Amino acid sequence: MTYESRSENETRLIARELASDAAPGGIFCLSGELGAGKTAFAKGFAEGLGVRETVVSPTFTIVNEYEGRLPFYHFDVYRVENTAEMDDTGCEEYFYGEGVCLVEWAEIINGLIPEGAVWVTITKNMKLGEDFRLIEIGERR
Repeated sequence: MTYESRSENETRLIARELASDAAPGGIFCLSGELGAGKTAFAKGFAEGLGVRETVVSPTFTIVNEYEGRLPFYHFDVYRVENTAEMDDTGCEEYFYGEGVCLVEWAEIINGLIPEGAVWVTITKNMKLGEDFRLIEIGERR
């Protein structure tokens, strides 16, 4: 599926819709350059899971946990340097648990991502406007 977003709010709405169908054990992998809108997507995704807390990117903590209709585990692996560092987070317990995982910069830990994960790529296109984003949702690349 491919979506076009022309604002942060539209990006959040697309993510909210995707999260509304999320099931226990779901893993969603976000990819896109700095400033593409990954965190905005994560906020909308959390809204779709019924999370009421303010969602912030876990850049330095690697993972934040939230409660909604399902447990929501928001990863940001931008600063992860190796798989051993990810193992220290207990990522397998999250990935194979009863919650939903959303992983920003997932391509960095591609080898750890279980089969069946949904990949979301967000791309800016300045020719179409400063706020334009192309959001592609599909299987592993």
